[in-house]
Formats: sequence, structure tokens, C-alpha cells
Amino acid sequence: MIFLIPVAVLMGAVGLAAFFWSLRSGQYEDLEGAAHRILIDDEEDRT
Repeated sequence: MIFLIPVAVLMGAVGLAAFFWSLRSGQYEDLEGAAHRILIDDEEDRT
């Protein structure tokens, strides 16, 4: 128990830091772009 609680807190802090890093780097800026990109037909690019 003495070992597991600090490890769980550390893993939570790392996950939270990764989430805030992704917010700062703009990962969530264009949420609709990826949804629309799948509908675009790019047949001329496929060879």
C-alpha cells in the first residue's frame, strides 16, 4: 500500500501533464476537420 498509492498518484500526474501538453500544442483545435476529411474523395492521389 505504501508503494501503490504514490505510484498511482504519479501516474495520474503524468497523465494530467500529458493532457495539458496536448491542449497547449493545439491537438484539439480543429475537431471537425478530421470528421470532414474522411468524407473527401482522394481517388486521384491513390496510385
